Amino acid sequence: MEIQPIERAAVSDEVLGQLVAEILSGRLAPGEPLPAERELALRFGVNRHAIREALKGVRQAGLVRISQGDKTRVLDWRENAGLDVLTALATTGAVPSVELMRDVFEMRRSIAADAARLCAQRADDAQIAAVLDAAASYPERADDTSPEAIVVADVAFWIAVINGSGNIAYRLAMNTMLSGLETIGIPAMQKLGLLDEYADRDSHIRLARHIADHDVEATTRLATTLLSRVLDVIATTK
Repeated sequence: MEIQPIERAAVSDEVLGQLVAEILSGRLAPGEPLPAERELALRFGVNRHAIREALKGVRQAGLVRISQGDKTRVLDWRENAGLDVLTALATTGAVPSVELMRDVFEMRRSIAADAARLCAQRADDAQIAAVLDAAASYPERADDTSPEAIVVADVAFWIAVINGSGNIAYRLAMNTMLSGLETIGIPAMQKLGLLDEYADRDSHIRLARHIADHDVEATTRLATTLLSRVLDVIATTK
């Protein structure tokens, strides 16, 4: 086994994280100028190179506009940011957790249901076999299974479905959604009763069989119904 030294987190990453949190939380409002590099360096106690690197990351996230000869100004993240800030939104609490979960699960339903439809249309034999295997791997007795194991089984199933859909954009979007849900945490999801859908072994096996039969209509209908269950629970949460 080759052991490599563990690198310390870059100072610029820590600065980036704090700046993103300030913007997403609203403490730095849209249109507001950021302090000059020199002042930021003094405030953070780092060199100006670290500040420049952090500002590049904030700009790439769509949170600031850096103009030559002008001040760096905060942008409205709702109008300019991408999915890559989803995890930061969960961390900062800029959006209430229940509201954020609702939005993530609505996106999950849209993407996963359509991925199931495409999988039923496009998947080859190997991909269909992977979907069937993933469905069969769901715990038979959810009551005797940890919530973490149930979530792992569900993630594996939908990854197989999305891989079978052949849509790489869906796969990347799923990665982002999973990161956001991981930040929210399984205990919070369990407390709200969101894992019943995840633990429904029979429905996932039926869905896998519809995909294997290339029954696009039945696949779409069952996937949409199954993925709506979490949203029905969230809708009753105050």
